[in-house]
Amino acid sequence: MATEAIKALDPEREAAQARQLADRYRCEFIDLKAAKIDHDLFKSIPVDLMFRYNFVPLAAENSTLEIALANPSQLNLIDELSILIGKKLRLKVATLSQIADLLKKTEQSQRVLEEVTEGFTLDVVGEEENPDETLSIDKLTAEDSDIAPVIKLVDTTIYNALERRASDIHIETRDQEVAIKYRIDGVLQYAMPPIAKEWHSTIISRIKVMSELDIAERRIPQDGRFRVRYKNRLIDFRVSIMPTIYGEDAVLRVLDKESMSEKFAKLSLEVVGFSESDLVRFRRYIKEPYGMVLVTGPTGSGKTTTLYAALSEIKNDEDKIITIEDPVEYQLKGITQIPVNDKKGLTFARGLRSILRHDPDKVMVGEIRDQETAQIAINAALTGHLVFTTVHANNVLDVIGRFLNMGVEAYNFVSALNCILAQRLVRVICPHCRKQVHYEDEFLKESGLDAGEWRDVPMYEGQGCFECSGTGFRGRTAIHELLDLSERGRQMILDKRPAIEIKRVAREEGMTFLRESAIEKVRQGVTTLKEVNKVTFIEG
Repeated sequence: MATEAIKALDPEREAAQARQLADRYRCEFIDLKAAKIDHDLFKSIPVDLMFRYNFVPLAAENSTLEIALANPSQLNLIDELSILIGKKLRLKVATLSQIADLLKKTEQSQRVLEEVTEGFTLDVVGEEENPDETLSIDKLTAEDSDIAPVIKLVDTTIYNALERRASDIHIETRDQEVAIKYRIDGVLQYAMPPIAKEWHSTIISRIKVMSELDIAERRIPQDGRFRVRYKNRLIDFRVSIMPTIYGEDAVLRVLDKESMSEKFAKLSLEVVGFSESDLVRFRRYIKEPYGMVLVTGPTGSGKTTTLYAALSEIKNDEDKIITIEDPVEYQLKGITQIPVNDKKGLTFARGLRSILRHDPDKVMVGEIRDQETAQIAINAALTGHLVFTTVHANNVLDVIGRFLNMGVEAYNFVSALNCILAQRLVRVICPHCRKQVHYEDEFLKESGLDAGEWRDVPMYEGQGCFECSGTGFRGRTAIHELLDLSERGRQMILDKRPAIEIKRVAREEGMTFLRESAIEKVRQGVTTLKEVNKVTFIEG
C-alpha cells in the first residue's frame, strides 16, 4: 500500500491500516506516542537518512537495529537501508504521520543545534543587529555565509529554548568546555553536548551585544535585557552575567509576556492547583474588605502566578487595584502596575507610600524584604486596604518568625493578617507516556507512607517520550498549605508560643500541610512519589 494514501487518513483509520500492514508482513505494530524513545540512539543515526527512508530508530542490540517504518512492503529499500547503516534491521510498523511528527521534532530541536556547533571559525562577534530581531527555523537553517557561526549558535539556542518551553537558558563555563542548559519544568537539561572552551568569550560577547552590556567589563556582574520576535509575538529576555573562576557565566530568563497575558486573561485559582477545601477558604480571604493575604515560598515557586490569579478573580470596575513589583513581568488589564526602580530611588517602601496616597482599594506588593516595607504594608492592611504580598520563607510558620524578626509589632501583624499561603511546584506526569508503576513496601515506608494502606493504590510515572524530551514530565502544578488564623492561633503567636505548638493546633483545626497536599496529588495520579519526595520533607 502506498504511503501517500495513508497520509490523508484520519488517525484512527491510519492506525487501523498500519495494523493490517503489520499483520500481513508479520511485524509488530507500535504506537510511537506511547513508545519510549532513545534520544542517544536518535542522535547516532543521520537525520537525512531517516527522512529519506521514512523511519525512526527504536533500539539497538549488538549488530541489530530495531526501527519503526510505515511501509514494510518496500523490501528493496529496506535492504538498501540495512547496507547503509551496516546493521541487520528488525522491523516494526507505525503510522506515517507519527513517524513524520517525530522526525520533524528531531530536525528542529537537534539537527540545527548540532550543525551550528560544528566548525566554528570566527573569533569576533558580528555587527550589532537590531535587538528586536525575528527568530524562525527558516532563518536558522538558511545557508547564509554572512551569518557568523557564533550569532547562529546563540540565535538557535534561544529558538530551541522557546520551542521546548524553557524558562531559563544557562551558559556555564568550565575548565575545558562550555555547557549550555535549559531549565524546563524547573529542572536543568543539556541543550546540546558541551562545546569547546575557546568559543566561550564570543558567545558571552554576543549575548552582551544583544543586551547592550559592556563587552570589555569581565570582573563584575552585569544585568541587561533584550527582545526577540518569535511566532509573531514579542518575547523579552532578562540577562544576568556573572564572573566565575573559569570565566563568565550567563543566565537568560525567558519572559513571554504576550503568551502569559493571554494565559492570565483566562487565569483563575482553579487552574493553579488548589484542593477543593483550600480553594473555598482562600477565595473567602481574597474577597475580604481589608487585611493582609501573605503568599510564601522559595524563588520560582509560582507565588506571583497565584497572586495574579487572585487579582484576576476579584478585579472589577468599582475597585482600584495597584501593584508594585520588581519587575512587572506580566501585564494585567484593568490594574495599575508600577515597576520598582532602585537606581532612581523607587523602592518597595517608597512606592508603597505613594500608592496609599492614590486612593487604592486593593494593593499588591511584589515582595516584602525589609522592616520599612513590612510596617507600611501592615499599616495599610489595618487602615482599610486589602494587601496581597509575598515573602521568602519555607512554610507558613516560618513566615511568622520572619516578620517578628524584622522588628514589626506582633499585635499589629496578627491583627492585619487574614491568612498565610505556602506554595511549591511539582512536575506533572507527561500524559503521552504515563504508565502505572508498583513500588516495593520498603520504598513506601521510606516515603513515610503506610505500606498496608498504599500497596494497592495505583501510582504512575512517565516513561519518557519526545513530547516531554525523555523526562517523563510535562508542565507543573502547585501544592499548598493554608493557615487561617483562628483566635486561638492569634493568641499563641502573641504569647510567642513555639512553632511546633502552633502547628499542632493548626492541624487540630483542619489545616492540610504541604506534604499532605503533595501526597494527595500522587493519589490523584498527577505527579510521582519520587517527585514529591524531592520537593517536600518526608515526615516519619
